[in-house]
Amino acid sequence: MMFELKEVTLKAPESAVQKKETNNRNQAPMLKDDIVMSDYLCSQRKRVFDLVFSVISLPLLLPLTGLSALLVLLTMGMPVMFKQKRIGRNGKVFLIYKLRTLKRKSTSHDGLFHSNGDITPLGKLLRIFRFDEFPQLLNIFKGEMSWVGPRPEVPFYVDKYSKLNDRFSERHKALPGITGLAQIKNPNATPNENLDKLVYDLEYIEKASLGMDLRIVFNTFSLLWK
Repeated sequence: MMFELKEVTLKAPESAVQKKETNNRNQAPMLKDDIVMSDYLCSQRKRVFDLVFSVISLPLLLPLTGLSALLVLLTMGMPVMFKQKRIGRNGKVFLIYKLRTLKRKSTSHDGLFHSNGDITPLGKLLRIFRFDEFPQLLNIFKGEMSWVGPRPEVPFYVDKYSKLNDRFSERHKALPGITGLAQIKNPNATPNENLDKLVYDLEYIEKASLGMDLRIVFNTFSLLWK
Protein backbone atom coordinates (compact mmCIF):
# COMPACT_ATOMS: atom_id res chain seq x y z
CA MET A 1 0.00 0.00 0.00
CA MET A 2 1.37 3.41 -0.92
CA PHE A 3 1.10 6.39 1.39
CA GLU A 4 1.31 9.94 0.13
CA LEU A 5 3.34 12.23 2.33
CA LYS A 6 2.01 15.77 2.46
CA GLU A 7 4.06 18.74 3.53
CA VAL A 8 2.71 20.42 6.64
CA THR A 9 3.41 24.10 7.17
CA LEU A 10 3.55 25.26 10.75
CA LYS A 11 1.96 28.64 11.33
CA ALA A 12 3.67 31.10 13.63
CA PRO A 13 1.60 32.46 16.53
CA GLU A 14 -0.65 35.31 15.48
CA SER A 15 0.75 38.72 16.27
CA ALA A 16 -1.11 41.76 17.56
CA VAL A 17 -1.73 42.81 13.98
CA GLN A 18 -3.07 39.85 12.00
CA LYS A 19 -3.04 39.54 8.21
CA LYS A 20 -6.26 38.88 6.38
CA GLU A 21 -6.30 35.80 4.16
CA THR A 22 -6.38 37.48 0.81
CA ASN A 23 -4.78 37.40 -2.60
CA ASN A 24 -4.33 41.13 -2.41
CA ARG A 25 -0.85 41.58 -0.98
CA ASN A 26 -1.42 45.26 -0.29
CA GLN A 27 -4.52 44.76 1.85
CA ALA A 28 -4.12 46.19 5.35
CA PRO A 29 -3.95 43.87 8.37
CA MET A 30 -6.91 43.49 10.68
CA LEU A 31 -7.51 45.73 13.67
CA LYS A 32 -6.70 44.24 17.03
CA ASP A 33 -9.67 44.22 19.40
CA ASP A 34 -7.99 46.40 22.01
CA ILE A 35 -4.66 48.13 22.39
CA VAL A 36 -2.61 49.46 25.28
CA MET A 37 -0.87 52.74 24.55
CA SER A 38 2.90 52.68 24.76
CA ASP A 39 4.28 54.58 27.77
CA TYR A 40 6.85 56.12 25.43
CA LEU A 41 4.23 58.37 23.83
CA CYS A 42 3.77 60.38 27.04
CA SER A 43 7.38 60.20 28.19
CA GLN A 44 10.09 62.83 28.32
CA ARG A 45 12.12 60.70 25.89
CA LYS A 46 9.55 61.35 23.16
CA ARG A 47 9.62 65.10 23.75
CA VAL A 48 13.41 65.20 23.95
CA PHE A 49 13.67 63.27 20.69
CA ASP A 50 11.34 65.74 18.96
CA LEU A 51 13.24 68.80 20.20
CA VAL A 52 16.74 67.42 19.63
CA PHE A 53 15.96 66.11 16.15
CA SER A 54 14.29 69.42 15.26
CA VAL A 55 17.32 71.43 16.36
CA ILE A 56 19.67 69.10 14.48
CA SER A 57 17.50 69.43 11.36
CA LEU A 58 17.33 73.23 11.44
CA PRO A 59 20.58 73.87 9.47
CA LEU A 60 19.14 71.82 6.60
CA LEU A 61 15.43 72.58 6.86
CA LEU A 62 15.62 76.33 7.46
CA PRO A 63 17.41 77.15 4.16
CA LEU A 64 15.14 74.76 2.23
CA THR A 65 12.03 76.24 3.84
CA GLY A 66 13.25 79.80 3.26
CA LEU A 67 14.02 79.12 -0.40
CA SER A 68 10.70 77.35 -0.91
CA ALA A 69 8.83 80.22 0.75
CA LEU A 70 10.61 82.72 -1.50
CA LEU A 71 9.66 80.73 -4.59
CA VAL A 72 6.04 80.61 -3.42
CA LEU A 73 6.07 84.38 -2.93
CA LEU A 74 7.60 85.05 -6.36
CA THR A 75 5.42 82.64 -8.32
CA MET A 76 2.17 82.63 -6.36
CA GLY A 77 2.18 85.82 -4.32
CA MET A 78 0.81 86.18 -0.82
CA PRO A 79 -0.01 84.45 1.40
CA VAL A 80 3.04 82.20 1.56
CA MET A 81 1.85 80.17 4.53
CA PHE A 82 -1.28 78.06 4.74
CA LYS A 83 -2.97 77.43 8.10
CA GLN A 84 -5.71 74.91 8.71
CA LYS A 85 -7.57 73.48 11.69
CA ARG A 86 -6.59 69.91 12.54
CA ILE A 87 -7.48 67.51 15.34
CA GLY A 88 -4.61 66.71 17.71
CA ARG A 89 -4.06 64.66 20.83
CA ASN A 90 -7.15 64.10 22.96
CA GLY A 91 -9.28 65.70 20.23
CA LYS A 92 -7.83 69.17 20.74
CA VAL A 93 -8.08 71.48 17.71
CA PHE A 94 -4.89 73.26 16.60
CA LEU A 95 -3.63 75.16 13.56
CA ILE A 96 -1.23 73.28 11.32
CA TYR A 97 1.30 75.25 9.25
CA LYS A 98 2.22 74.52 5.64
CA LEU A 99 3.64 76.32 2.65
CA ARG A 100 0.83 77.24 0.27
CA THR A 101 0.57 74.95 -2.76
CA LEU A 102 -2.89 75.91 -4.08
CA LYS A 103 -3.91 78.80 -6.30
CA ARG A 104 -5.52 81.73 -4.52
CA LYS A 105 -8.62 81.35 -6.71
CA SER A 106 -8.94 77.59 -6.39
CA THR A 107 -12.10 75.53 -6.06
CA SER A 108 -10.88 74.47 -2.62
CA HIS A 109 -12.75 75.42 0.53
CA ASP A 110 -10.23 75.93 3.32
CA GLY A 111 -7.86 73.56 1.49
CA LEU A 112 -10.21 70.64 2.07
CA PHE A 113 -11.53 69.81 -1.39
CA HIS A 114 -9.55 70.63 -4.49
CA SER A 115 -8.79 69.32 -7.94
CA ASN A 116 -5.37 68.70 -9.46
CA GLY A 117 -5.85 71.90 -11.42
CA ASP A 118 -5.88 73.88 -8.17
CA ILE A 119 -2.31 72.88 -7.37
CA THR A 120 0.35 75.11 -8.91
CA PRO A 121 3.38 73.59 -10.72
CA LEU A 122 5.59 74.72 -7.84
CA GLY A 123 3.06 73.33 -5.39
CA LYS A 124 3.25 69.90 -7.03
CA LEU A 125 7.03 69.93 -6.68
CA LEU A 126 6.85 70.98 -3.05
CA ARG A 127 4.38 68.19 -2.31
CA ILE A 128 6.50 65.52 -4.01
CA PHE A 129 9.44 66.26 -1.71
CA ARG A 130 7.20 67.23 1.24
CA PHE A 131 8.85 70.66 1.47
CA ASP A 132 5.41 72.14 2.13
CA GLU A 133 5.36 70.24 5.45
CA PHE A 134 8.56 71.78 6.86
CA PRO A 135 6.80 74.69 8.63
CA GLN A 136 5.30 72.06 10.95
CA LEU A 137 8.52 72.36 12.92
CA LEU A 138 6.67 75.28 14.52
CA ASN A 139 3.95 72.86 15.61
CA ILE A 140 6.59 70.56 17.10
CA PHE A 141 8.23 73.37 19.09
CA LYS A 142 4.78 74.40 20.34
CA GLY A 143 4.13 70.85 21.54
CA GLU A 144 1.18 70.34 19.18
CA MET A 145 2.87 67.75 16.98
CA SER A 146 5.66 65.21 17.00
CA TRP A 147 8.03 64.05 14.29
CA VAL A 148 6.31 60.65 14.34
CA GLY A 149 2.66 59.88 14.97
CA PRO A 150 -0.68 59.55 13.18
CA ARG A 151 -1.11 62.32 10.62
CA PRO A 152 -3.57 64.95 11.90
CA GLU A 153 -6.83 65.19 10.03
CA VAL A 154 -9.27 68.05 9.49
CA PRO A 155 -12.44 68.00 11.65
CA PHE A 156 -14.55 67.06 8.61
CA TYR A 157 -12.69 63.78 8.04
CA VAL A 158 -12.47 62.99 11.75
CA ASP A 159 -16.25 63.33 12.03
CA LYS A 160 -16.83 61.32 8.84
CA TYR A 161 -14.60 58.35 9.70
CA SER A 162 -15.50 58.29 13.39
CA LYS A 163 -19.06 57.56 12.29
CA LEU A 164 -17.86 54.74 10.03
CA ASN A 165 -15.50 53.22 12.61
CA ASP A 166 -15.66 54.06 16.31
CA ARG A 167 -11.99 53.09 16.64
CA PHE A 168 -10.93 56.09 14.57
CA SER A 169 -10.82 58.40 17.60
CA GLU A 170 -8.16 56.16 19.18
CA ARG A 171 -5.65 57.81 16.85
CA HIS A 172 -5.90 60.87 19.09
CA LYS A 173 -4.24 59.13 22.01
CA ALA A 174 -0.90 60.25 20.57
CA LEU A 175 0.46 63.54 19.32
CA PRO A 176 0.00 63.77 15.55
CA GLY A 177 3.16 63.50 13.50
CA ILE A 178 4.83 64.94 10.43
CA THR A 179 5.29 61.32 9.38
CA GLY A 180 4.14 57.99 10.74
CA LEU A 181 3.99 54.24 10.34
CA ALA A 182 0.98 54.56 8.02
CA GLN A 183 3.00 56.84 5.72
CA ILE A 184 5.70 54.18 5.46
CA LYS A 185 3.35 51.26 4.95
CA ASN A 186 0.98 53.08 2.59
CA PRO A 187 2.78 56.21 1.34
CA ASN A 188 0.34 56.98 -1.50
CA ALA A 189 -2.85 56.75 0.54
CA THR A 190 -5.38 59.57 0.23
CA PRO A 191 -7.71 60.98 2.92
CA ASN A 192 -10.41 58.70 1.51
CA GLU A 193 -8.28 55.73 2.61
CA ASN A 194 -8.07 56.78 6.24
CA LEU A 195 -9.67 53.58 7.47
CA ASP A 196 -7.02 51.55 5.63
CA LYS A 197 -4.32 53.53 7.45
CA LEU A 198 -6.03 53.24 10.83
CA VAL A 199 -4.58 49.82 11.61
CA TYR A 200 -1.04 51.16 11.21
CA ASP A 201 -1.77 54.22 13.35
CA LEU A 202 -3.06 51.99 16.14
CA GLU A 203 -0.12 49.63 15.77
CA TYR A 204 2.21 52.58 16.26
CA ILE A 205 0.32 53.76 19.34
CA GLU A 206 0.70 50.31 20.88
CA LYS A 207 4.35 49.65 19.93
CA ALA A 208 5.87 53.16 19.82
CA SER A 209 9.46 53.46 21.00
CA LEU A 210 12.50 55.63 20.36
CA GLY A 211 13.89 52.95 18.06
CA MET A 212 10.66 52.85 16.06
CA ASP A 213 10.64 56.64 15.73
CA LEU A 214 14.20 56.61 14.41
CA ARG A 215 13.38 53.88 11.89
CA ILE A 216 10.25 55.68 10.66
CA VAL A 217 12.09 58.99 10.22
CA PHE A 218 14.94 57.26 8.38
CA ASN A 219 12.54 55.35 6.12
CA THR A 220 10.58 58.54 5.43
CA PHE A 221 13.63 60.38 4.13
CA SER A 222 14.64 57.29 2.17
CA LEU A 223 11.24 57.24 0.43
CA LEU A 224 11.44 60.94 -0.40
CA TRP A 225 14.77 60.66 -2.19
CA LYS A 226 14.09 57.46 -4.13
